Amino acid sequence: MAGLLKRKRLAVITIAYWFLLTYIVTALIFWFLSLVRQSRQMSDYKLLQLKKDDPGYVARVAEIQNEEKRKVTQYTGEGATFMLLILLGAVFVYRAARRQIRLSAQQRNFMMAVTHELKTPIAVTKLNIETLLRRKLEEQQQQKLLSNTLRESDRLNVLCDNILLASQFDAGDYLPEKEIVDLSALVQESAAYFKTRFPQQHVAENIEPDIYMKGDRLMLQLAVNNLIENAIKYSGRQQPVEVVLCRNKKTILLKVKDQGKGISRKERKRIFEKFYRSGDENTRNTKGTGLGLYLTKRIISNHNGHIAVQDNIPSGCIFAISLHVTENSS
Repeated sequence: MAGLLKRKRLAVITIAYWFLLTYIVTALIFWFLSLVRQSRQMSDYKLLQLKKDDPGYVARVAEIQNEEKRKVTQYTGEGATFMLLILLGAVFVYRAARRQIRLSAQQRNFMMAVTHELKTPIAVTKLNIETLLRRKLEEQQQQKLLSNTLRESDRLNVLCDNILLASQFDAGDYLPEKEIVDLSALVQESAAYFKTRFPQQHVAENIEPDIYMKGDRLMLQLAVNNLIENAIKYSGRQQPVEVVLCRNKKTILLKVKDQGKGISRKERKRIFEKFYRSGDENTRNTKGTGLGLYLTKRIISNHNGHIAVQDNIPSGCIFAISLHVTENSS
């Protein structure tokens, strides 16, 4: 009900906006035509005052006509300038309003997503602890519950890190700590982590060894984790995910491939926006906050790299990252 009222209010505001803009443009055109008509009437009046037998009659007529042309040119220039300023202002205001409305919706979805993301690990952790306190379990069962609780706490920690890092990026407070990073080992660790976390998911690896680069290890780890988790999330538990890392003389290429539904051309332009997630938070099946790809792109950009989305034949998509090679200084 609230959503319907908001849409109706937005429709009313939009109609009022375009009506006001149309009125202003119409008034400007009417003002221009009135001034041109008035200038022509003044010229006609001045011509009527002239005497045809006057020796300077022809020169005076030409002067009056030239004056009329100058005024029409002046009115045209002023009118065109005002029209251009009005239209530019209207486009700017309209785009700013649409951007603000879209951001507001994304922030609302983000709050709903964060609530869902927080409630699940908190509920699981609480249930596991209550089970351990109330029941006497075997050692193997206790270890299983404790491991599950630890994974959920890691999930909460990642969520908090993402939110904090996004705030630091937006405020310009983040200063990366650059060091020589063994990217091959880093990607291998990420793949191994998700194999442990999702044992039923097939994560294939094709990682070239001894690839080094200069960068922030923690941020690069976060970017790789975000891509692999995103691939697992949207490809489904039955579809394999492949992680490829290779290099040539100057470029490192990291690809994370999935065989999910893929991403439409329209959505590819927005998936790296902050808070953006396809669909509606009330009907979406996949979990997330809309920060993962946004942070990944910011991290890769801070490392002078590039990230792009490609089609994976026959289905799914490929997130491809290109980075600069740094030779092992050891």
